[in-house]
Amino acid sequence: MLTLAIDTATPTLVVGVADGDRVVAEAGVASGTRHAELLTPTVSEVLARAGVALRDVGRLVVGLGPGPYTGLRVGIVTAAALGDVVGVPVHGVCSLDAVGEGPRVVVTDARRKEVYWRAYGDVPLGDPAVDRPEELELPDLPVVGDERFAERLGRAVTATEVSTAGLLRAVPAGPPAPLTPLYLRRPDAVPNINRKAVSQ
Repeated sequence: MLTLAIDTATPTLVVGVADGDRVVAEAGVASGTRHAELLTPTVSEVLARAGVALRDVGRLVVGLGPGPYTGLRVGIVTAAALGDVVGVPVHGVCSLDAVGEGPRVVVTDARRKEVYWRAYGDVPLGDPAVDRPEELELPDLPVVGDERFAERLGRAVTATEVSTAGLLRAVPAGPPAPLTPLYLRRPDAVPNINRKAVSQ
């Protein structure tokens, strides 16, 4: 079965096509905050490189974060829409689960001088969290993810990113659950709820 995988939880946009467990085509695009602009063209490019059409896809997999509010919405809404168009299931996975494999601690950039992180043994050791690197007491496991945080963590970090293979490994057994983003904190932009009194 062909799978289209999408992740927009980090500054690197990831799109891949896999036939079973074999990744046929993949793109990792340094997108910054331009996920909305780059996602659809990247999906089209990766499908073309794989030599398949969207209608050939049997399921979609999408990263649910944790990540920035806008980036996650772009990926999740796009995956849901494509799944609806083709009439195939869409499986959501924790994006941290798709970084590396085996016992490890995954750290990714959460902005605001913080990291998203999660520890893994044979299974995840707790829920995803967001903290300042200096305040973390990490278990004695290899650390992978964003190597820019090595000094602040006081630990070596092996540079590793979300991958199509990782997204496939992270898909839970059974039917897909509702696509619920893992924001972990409020969005940067919030509406101004202070209202001025209307003068008579």
